[in-house]
Amino acid sequence: MVVRSAILYGEECWPVKNSHVQKLRVAEMRMSGWMCGYTMRDRIRNEVILNKVGVTSMMDKMREVKLGWFEHVKRR
Repeated sequence: MVVRSAILYGEECWPVKNSHVQKLRVAEMRMSGWMCGYTMRDRIRNEVILNKVGVTSMMDKMREVKLGWFEHVKRR
């Protein structure tokens, strides 16, 4: 998931809005479907694609990174 790290670079300081979250989810699902060889016409649910790829969602990863950054700032 090299693309994920490029998308989320520096995100620990972002003010995240619901519109940003939705755009990230769409991008994640498009990339995951593309990796599996699925198109929109195949009409396969997002959960099935994510289980097949075997990755956590981008929102969970964002939360993890933000909490890590918070701990870093807290130690300072």
